[in-house]
Amino acid sequence: MRRAADTQFLVNEALALFSRLQTVRSFTLNMPMVLAAAVSAPAQTAINAHLARIAFDLRRRLKEFIRWIRAEESQNLTTAQAQAKFVLLKLRFNNLLDQVDIFADVLSQRGEHGTGTWLAGLDVLAEDALCLPGHYYDPPPLICFVERGHGAAIRRARTRLPGGDDNPVGVIQIPRERMVGSGIASSLIHEVGHQGSELLELTTSLRAELDKEAAKGGPEQIGWLLLNRWLNEVLSDFWALGHLGIGATYGLMSVVSLPSYFVFRIGTDGPHPFPWIRVRLSLALGEALYPHPQWAALTRQWGDLYPTAGLTASKQRLIELLVSLLPRFAQLVLNHRSKALRKQRLADLFPVAERQPAQLQALFRQWQQQPELREAAAPSLVFAVIGQARADGVLTAPQEYQLLTRQLTRWALNRARTYGQPPAPRLGAPTSHSLTS
Repeated sequence: MRRAADTQFLVNEALALFSRLQTVRSFTLNMPMVLAAAVSAPAQTAINAHLARIAFDLRRRLKEFIRWIRAEESQNLTTAQAQAKFVLLKLRFNNLLDQVDIFADVLSQRGEHGTGTWLAGLDVLAEDALCLPGHYYDPPPLICFVERGHGAAIRRARTRLPGGDDNPVGVIQIPRERMVGSGIASSLIHEVGHQGSELLELTTSLRAELDKEAAKGGPEQIGWLLLNRWLNEVLSDFWALGHLGIGATYGLMSVVSLPSYFVFRIGTDGPHPFPWIRVRLSLALGEALYPHPQWAALTRQWGDLYPTAGLTASKQRLIELLVSLLPRFAQLVLNHRSKALRKQRLADLFPVAERQPAQLQALFRQWQQQPELREAAAPSLVFAVIGQARADGVLTAPQEYQLLTRQLTRWALNRARTYGQPPAPRLGAPTSHSLTS
C-alpha cells in the first residue's frame, strides 16, 4: 500500500511538470525578427503544429496520471511503480524541450540584423533546389541557419527527432564563414541533395548498379566498392552540380582546400570521399553534364594545387584506379533510371540545358544590360550565373557580395509579401500556433 504522503509528492511533481509545460510557447509569440527574415509560412505552421501536438498529448497524459494516482485502483501499486510511471512523462517532457531547442537555435538567428534576412533568402534558394519539375515527391519545408566551421549539414525532414518523433521540416546548417558568396550555394544545395536523394531513394537504386560492377571482381573491384561507400555524398554533390554548374565545384574546392595531409587522407570506412578524389568526382560529373574545356582547365589547376607525385606508391595506385573509373561512373550516374524516377534519366531531372556554360555566360551579359530579368529568374539559376561569372573572372568578389546580398534580401521580401503576416496565435484552443492552453 502506498502512503498518502508518497501519492501527494507525485501529484505535486506532476503539477510542477504541468506548470513548466505551460511555458512552452509558440515561436510566433517569442521570436524577434522582421517579417522578411521569418521562415516560410508552411515551415512555421509545420513546426508549431508538430510541437503543439506533442505538448497537448503530454498535457493530457499528465492529467490522466494525476487522476489515476489519486484513484483507488492505483493504490495497490508501490511508490516505486508509480514513480516509474511518472518518470516516463518527465522524459517525454525533456524530449519536447530538446526539440524546442533545435528549432529555437535556428529561429533565434533570424533576429540578427542582416543575417536573418539572408537566411530567409537562402530558405528560398533551398526550396527552389528541392522542387523538381514533374512532381516526383512532395517537398517538405526547409529552413536554414548558420554555424561555425567549414562544412554544412542537414537534419532531414521525416527523420527522427529526440523522443522518436518525425521531423516536420528539413533543417540545414550552413557555415557562417561562407556568408555571403556564391560558394554558399554549393554547400546549401549539397545538403538539399541529401533530402532529395532520400525522397527519390537514389542511393538504394544506384547502389544496386555499383554492386553489379563490383561483383565482376578483378583489380577494379576495390574502386567500385569505394565509390559505392561514398555514393550518398557524391549524389549530393551531383545535385549541386545539376543546379549550379561549375559554381558547385568551385564551392566544393573552397570547402576541402586543407593542408595536403588531410586532402590525401584516404579513409575507407567513412561515407565521405577523401577531398582530392571528391573534387575529381565533381569535375568528372560536371564535364559529363556540361561538356566544355573549362573542366579540363580546372582539373589541371586542382592537380597543381595538390600534386600526387610525392604520395606513397600505394596511394598513387589507388588514385590512378579511381581516376580511371570516373568517366564510366559519371555516365552510370547520369543515365541512371529507376521506378522512383519514372524510368527517366537522373540527369534529365535537372535544368542541365539551362545551366550550360554558354547559356550562363549569355545570361550574365544580358542581365548586365537588363537587371530586371535577373529578378524574375529562379534563385538557383541566379547563383549558377554568378558562379560561372566568377569562374570566368568577369565578376569580382566585392561585386559578387553586393549582388548576392541584394538578391537574398529581395527573395526574402518577395516571400514575405506572398505569405503575408502569419495569423496571431489563439492561446485558448489547441491550434498550430498555441502549444498549451
